[in-house]
Amino acid sequence: MQEVIKKAITDALKSLNIEGVDFVVDHPTDIHMDADYFSNVAMAAAKIAGEAPRTIAQQLSAALQGKIDLVDSIEVAGPGFLNFNLNRVFFTTKIKEALEMGDNWGQNNQCESQTVLIEYTSPNLFKPLHIGNLVGNIIGESLSRLFEFSGAEVKRINYPSDIGLTVAKAVWGLQKTGGNPEDIEALGVAYRTGSEAYENDESDKAEIIAVNQALYTGEDVALMELRAKGIATSRAKLAAICAKLGTSFDTEIFESEVDDKGVEIVHSNIDGVFEKSDGAVVYRGEKAGLHTRVFINSKGLPTYEAKDLGNFVTKQSQFPNWDTSIVVTGNEQTEYFKVLYAAINELYPDTVKKNLEHIPTGFLTLTTGKMSSRKGGVLTGESLLAEMETAATERAAETRAEDVEQLAEEIAVAALKYQILRQQVGSDMVFDKEKSLSFEGDSGPYLQYTHARISSVLKKAVEESVSGDTTIVPPAPYQIEKLLYQFPTAVTESIENRSPHKLVHYLTELAGEFNSFYAHEKIADKDDEFAPYKVAITELVQITLKNGLWMLGCEAPEQM
Repeated sequence: MQEVIKKAITDALKSLNIEGVDFVVDHPTDIHMDADYFSNVAMAAAKIAGEAPRTIAQQLSAALQGKIDLVDSIEVAGPGFLNFNLNRVFFTTKIKEALEMGDNWGQNNQCESQTVLIEYTSPNLFKPLHIGNLVGNIIGESLSRLFEFSGAEVKRINYPSDIGLTVAKAVWGLQKTGGNPEDIEALGVAYRTGSEAYENDESDKAEIIAVNQALYTGEDVALMELRAKGIATSRAKLAAICAKLGTSFDTEIFESEVDDKGVEIVHSNIDGVFEKSDGAVVYRGEKAGLHTRVFINSKGLPTYEAKDLGNFVTKQSQFPNWDTSIVVTGNEQTEYFKVLYAAINELYPDTVKKNLEHIPTGFLTLTTGKMSSRKGGVLTGESLLAEMETAATERAAETRAEDVEQLAEEIAVAALKYQILRQQVGSDMVFDKEKSLSFEGDSGPYLQYTHARISSVLKKAVEESVSGDTTIVPPAPYQIEKLLYQFPTAVTESIENRSPHKLVHYLTELAGEFNSFYAHEKIADKDDEFAPYKVAITELVQITLKNGLWMLGCEAPEQM
């Protein structure tokens, strides 16, 4: 409809001898405005025609009257906006078509035949999951599902760090603390011990550097055994967390598997792409308008940059026909990835024809401004999720759910994901635990509660023998109809802009509008001639919420 209106306006402009106008046709941000679409064409055209915007708007309105199918009225508003109102047939047809699509409602094919690689979570092993990795997992999983809903074949990739200075600090710390490498909390203590020692004691720092080199050579059996046990513990814990979050990776690529490849690539391209500098090997990013970065340090060990090269070629070998390769990490790595991708494009010119993307994530803080758990340590992704489950259990116990424990987990995950995904990707987030768990307002549980309420309404409709039908409709469309048909647009904009927050805002508005509809209308009244149509609308809202929650990585409970 948007394109139909835009073409009609373009034709009308030509009839007025006005061309070259750049204008928009869009939905009003407030669905309660007296318009289904608006256009700023008159303001844009006025600059070219040298006339007042309202004069142009009135001329266009007159030229367009009766020319656009399914448009009931065209009105001039404010300084010269054109407002378009669609007729009843348009909305009824949309409701009917959407219901016929069933669970496929909202899907599009804009990414059809594309293979998309999405690398996310990618934690440092040997310590509890960092809050930043949790944020990355939530954003990466939502983007993966948005791509899948848009027709792409998605390959989810986890790239954990299992070697390097971080691991060396933890292994050294285990030696000093005597901690159990099969206890994730002990690994966290060992890592903090090693990190503090590395920063504050030159002797300890030298020992940790030696441990790091020994782990790379693999010759010290005792160190390698500690490393192996710690990695196994971390992986098991990560798998359990990812299962709760609804993530299952297609492949895991470890740093230890790609470091040699990275070194080989760099050494094979010295005096071409890379150059030696003070005993190290660097990439001069200045030739691409960026900055210089070290790929192999002066001790001959690969840096993250070289490992990421090895990671790239490993992904390429596993999935050679990819179209888009995305890495989701913190926004502090934005400049890093610009240099890395510049080096990759120089090494492999064919990648220029594809899409290499870094999607940044922002920093999460609590409403208190403190990043510490009740135990006094640094707040981890693991501890935040655990705290959310504990709090959600109290809420779940107040519901009619048969399995309180399962519902509590679903509520906790939805509460956490909503608060993170509601922000524009890349922006910092302030997490409010109490607000996130609310069954009212802007929250994941609110969307779930609305879905469960609809299940109850539809159950009553069955009991009253009222089936959804679009044959008999009221003269004027309900407000919720004006929002429902916009679901595919919300999905499309979310994937095009890599912005799940657009979908979050749409679903929140839809849930609010349904609850208003529920408060003002008797949906399952068998004596109401419009009841079947109201039930049809309700069925479509439920499908929309279920599909939308799925794209956010959340469950849609039937009872709450």
